[in-house]
Amino acid sequence: MKLQQLRYLCEVANQGLNLSKAAEILHTSQPGISKQIRLLENELEVDIFVRNGKRVVRVTPPGQAILEIAERMLKDAKNLKQIGQEFANEATGSLTIATTHTQARYALPAAIKHFTACYPKVKLILRQGNPTQISELVTSGEADIAIATEAIASFEELVMLPCYQWNRCVIVTPRHPLLKLEKLTLEAIAQYPIITYDFAFTGRSKINQAFDAKGLTPNVVLTAIDADVIKTYVELGLGVGILAQMAFEPKRDKHLRSIDASHLFESSTTRIGISRNSYLRGYVYDFIETFAPHLDHATIIAAMKQHS
Repeated sequence: MKLQQLRYLCEVANQGLNLSKAAEILHTSQPGISKQIRLLENELEVDIFVRNGKRVVRVTPPGQAILEIAERMLKDAKNLKQIGQEFANEATGSLTIATTHTQARYALPAAIKHFTACYPKVKLILRQGNPTQISELVTSGEADIAIATEAIASFEELVMLPCYQWNRCVIVTPRHPLLKLEKLTLEAIAQYPIITYDFAFTGRSKINQAFDAKGLTPNVVLTAIDADVIKTYVELGLGVGILAQMAFEPKRDKHLRSIDASHLFESSTTRIGISRNSYLRGYVYDFIETFAPHLDHATIIAAMKQHS
């Protein structure tokens, strides 16, 4: 049994049993992949795939169990390599962070600036998407950590580390009638077209829940995955915006006004997601602690052991 055979096996499964796509990604030939998987099946004395001629059509029940073990073995092999890199040179490597636009634009800059100053030889990569997309990047091994809110908590493959809580504000143009209210209400907001986050994004469910609880149906005219896009269209007069408080910067957003809405919506928690049983380089622990000081090395290790 060879690791290369396991890589071929897992990639075929990842590509929906398409041998041609797997061969292209692995930079090898389709017959070569077929041969190595056959050799593995012969060694294990069990069929992993059901075939129709040269086509792979489905995974057998024992094949599914083998795939799960193969994925764990490949992850462990990657961990072994990372341990070697850790002791060969502790200050070099890469860190891939999968996160949302709001986190990347407003929450992460200070931590990233500090990290790059401490680890100038570590290549830092930001991958952006909605919470589901970035969680999948970590579970697939394409990113080291995920930083997001809401949907990230539904991924059982990830160890969840709570970072901080945040709430929302309503943004309007400078002379908007909502600015004259002594206290903002959901009923008042519902009188205007609303621009807010996409359904898959940053705390949208908390917004929906608040309006539902009041029996209100908000007129959401535009949704976006980017807080800056929301602000742009509010400034154009298309409606009032509901977004994360951290995304409003008075000095930069001079043509808009912010109204605190934290009393109207339940707070959301931003979390860091780490794949279970993954090995983290020392500088990854340092980055996490820089971003969320209460998550020190010992706390992270304890959480990983608890969920392993």
